[in-house]
Formats: sequence, C-alpha cells, structure tokens
Amino acid sequence: MPDGTATSHLYRPKLATSLAEGYGLGDLRADAMAGMTVAILALPLSMAIAVASGVSPDRGLYTAIIGGFLVSALGGSRFQIGGPAGAFIVLVSATAAKYGVTGLALAVMLSGLMLALVGALRLGRFIRYIPHPVTVGFTAGIAVTILASQLKDLGGLKLSGAEPGPVIPKLIALAAAVPTFSPAALALGVGVAAFILILRRLKPTWPGMLAAVALATVAASLLRLPVETIGTRFGGIPRGLPAPHLPAATWAQVQAIMPAALSFTLLGGLESLLSAKVADGMTGRVHRPNMELVAQGLANVASSVFGGISVTGTIARTATNIRAGARSPVSGMLHAAFLLLFMLIAAPLARYIPLAALAGVLVVVAWNMAEKKEFASLLANWRAGVVLIATFGLTILHDLTAGILAGCGLAVLFWAASKLRRKFSRT
Repeated sequence: MPDGTATSHLYRPKLATSLAEGYGLGDLRADAMAGMTVAILALPLSMAIAVASGVSPDRGLYTAIIGGFLVSALGGSRFQIGGPAGAFIVLVSATAAKYGVTGLALAVMLSGLMLALVGALRLGRFIRYIPHPVTVGFTAGIAVTILASQLKDLGGLKLSGAEPGPVIPKLIALAAAVPTFSPAALALGVGVAAFILILRRLKPTWPGMLAAVALATVAASLLRLPVETIGTRFGGIPRGLPAPHLPAATWAQVQAIMPAALSFTLLGGLESLLSAKVADGMTGRVHRPNMELVAQGLANVASSVFGGISVTGTIARTATNIRAGARSPVSGMLHAAFLLLFMLIAAPLARYIPLAALAGVLVVVAWNMAEKKEFASLLANWRAGVVLIATFGLTILHDLTAGILAGCGLAVLFWAASKLRRKFSRT
C-alpha cells in the first residue's frame, strides 16, 4: 500500500481515500474501539480545557463533537483527532475576557476562514519552516501559563476581583488570596494529577484521566467536601447540542478582533500540522497539509456556529487513536459520536465534578506539553538558546504572537549572519 507521498498535494479528504481502498466490517470494529478509547480521554480533557479557557465546560464538548467530526471527515490525515487543545487556553481566555463569548465566537470563525484560505492557497508547506527552537519555546511558555492558570482552582482560592490574564499579575493576585486556600481542593487536584501519572506508568493503556476525575467526584460527593464543582459554578451541562447561529458582527468588531483571529490562525496551523506530522512518524503515512488546513478551517467555522471554541489537531489524542488501532478517519468521527452520546445520556452527572479535579488534569497536560529534555538540549547551542529563551520569555510575559515573532526574527538574523560569514570567509 502506498504511503501517500505521491498524493500529498491533493485536495481530497483521507476519508474518501480510505473508503476507496476498501473498508470492511473488521475496519469498522477497529475504528469503533479506537474511537471509544479516544472519547474516554477526550471527555474530561475537553471540559477541563474549556473551564481553563474561561468558558463553560459544555463549550469544550461542542468543540470536540462538531470540530472533531469535521476534522476527521474532511481532513488530510487518516488519524488526526481534532478538538480543543491546551495550547489555546491562553488565547481563548484572553479573547473571552476582552471581547466576551460573542467576540470569541467571531474570532474563531475568522480564524477558520483564514485557515481554510491558507490551505486553499497551498501555503501549508511554509509552516514547516518555523524554527524548532521557536516551537519548543512557545510550547514551554504555554505550558507554564496553563499551570499558572490552574493555581486558583487547584488551591480553591477566592479572589476579591477578576483573575488577571498576564502571568505576573496573576501570581501576585493569587499570592494575596492565599488565606482563602482550601486543603480539600488541593488534595483533590494533586491526587488527580498523581493518580494519572502513576497509572500512566503502571497501566499506560488504561483511561487514567477519566478514572481519576470519576474517583475524585465520588470522593467529593461521599465526603461532602467543601469544593467548587461544575454545578456550583456553571449549573451543569446541557443534554445535546445547541441550535446553530452565526455570531453577530459589525465591521468595527471584525477590525478589533482581527489580531486575536490572526493568533488563532497561526497557532492553529502550527498545532494541526505538527500533530499530523507526529501521526506520520508513528504510522509511516504522509498527510495532505493543505487539505488538513482547509478541514481545520471549516471545523473552526462550524465550531463557532455551534458555540464551541478553537479546534485544532491534538497530539495526545491523535497518538492515542493510533495506538488504539485506528485504521481510518472513521475512528475520529466515531469519537465525536461517542462524546455526543455521553451528553445525551450522562450530562447531569457532570455537575458533580470538582473544578479542582479538572485543574489536576490540566497540571498533567502542562507537564506533558513542556518538552523538558528538548528545552535543555537546545540551550547547549547559544544561537538556538537565545531564540528559545526569547520565544519562551515573551510568550509568558507578553503573548504567544510576540514570542513567535521575536523567535522567528532572531532565527532569521542568525541565519543571515551565518550566510554573510560564509560569504566573507570564501573571499
């Protein structure tokens, strides 16, 4: 069977290719098992990412269901799983805080249109030229920012006002709220994180995140622990999807929201193609980058219409899909269907989930996201180290876009300087 290299330039969904090659009952069984496995992982993760992003947990599920289905049905990768991603927490929370949920929906829709345009213009190949120290730097910066964003719920802290977005003011505000610290919340959050990490080492195929959140929920209910839950903050999650609606927009709103939409587009393209590349490495297949970007764009537009947040390819869920034996994009479509089934049947149970437990899940996400060994190895080269530290520092202290632009700018300067040195050394 060809690996797909010869057709990687095509605008043809991998689903169509998979079905044309022949798809039988055995393939459906394998895809159903993989889809169920990924759904079990995506269930607590989607809600946790949404809560950390400053929106209600149901919006994370809408994103995984609508966006995840379309990423698999229309995408250029056989195994890509789409949904809300930890890398977007900082951007989503900042956009929601500044422009509200309506502004966030507009930013997601605009970024989706831009992603589809990038793919349609065959610009996906250029994203791969982002320097490696830049990707490691902004990923580590996002991981630190996610960790900082979870300290409030992890410790059950009560702030006198709104939680600041930037990391330094956030830490100052959290330090002032230390007297409101809740031992019960911290015990649940740390317990969830520890359980996931230990179970991953002992039983890597078991659904550690779902099991940890379920056990924490049961413990909090039986022991009547004084901790905040999804129900006390958000009132639970609905049974099913909302009616689709376009976000209201004026030209002035579009202009105001455009910088955020550009950031969503840049990060979405990077994350999606990086995840697809990881899938290629695990399977020996080759994805279609421009088709993937078009699909990601359409998925973001649809997510915004149904009240979801940003959709992108997710490395952890994609890798889980492959390890679970997926054979085609049908597994990703079924993962979305299983999540919808959960909303239809078990949505009332979600109101009892402690927010500290979801914070514990995201502590693990942040820990896994930071490429610690790669970060340390890049520091050994001073040029790569400068690019890395600049990207990392500005991502934390300012924002993702500033970090990426600074890192890419420095990388270009170093590249130009090395070219000039070689030129003069020959003369």
